[in-house]
Amino acid sequence: MSLVAALVRSSFLVDAAYARAGREHGLTPQQGQLLCVLMARPYGMGELSGVLGLAKSSLTGLVDRTAQHGLVRREDDPRDSRAVRVALTDEGSELAERFYADACRRIDGLPAGLTAEQRETLAALLGRVVLDNEAPVVFVEPDRA
Repeated sequence: MSLVAALVRSSFLVDAAYARAGREHGLTPQQGQLLCVLMARPYGMGELSGVLGLAKSSLTGLVDRTAQHGLVRREDDPRDSRAVRVALTDEGSELAERFYADACRRIDGLPAGLTAEQRETLAALLGRVVLDNEAPVVFVEPDRA
């Protein structure tokens, strides 16, 4: 299998595992991404737009729908009185932790056929690709959550 095919097909596997975890917890994949990003800290709308790769209008709708479910809230930005930040509510934080653990478990099972050494090599190589391409942090490291 070529590198391109392997990367594309593996992204589909990860997306499917992520989506299954989301459905299990009543979240769309986008809501799951939002909650996972916000686990680290509150973000401004502009920052979130960049991290999630969403147009501001799409992000506004996502935040609105997620806020209606009581999972996130808007709060004043202490550094800019004209701006707002989005933060997890207590309920959102609890759900984010459960979803995150479930998604990690499902995704960690994908390379189950690899040895520990092969898993380390795969993580190192993919980590290099991620860092070289300056991919945003949309999912915290499992040991740092």
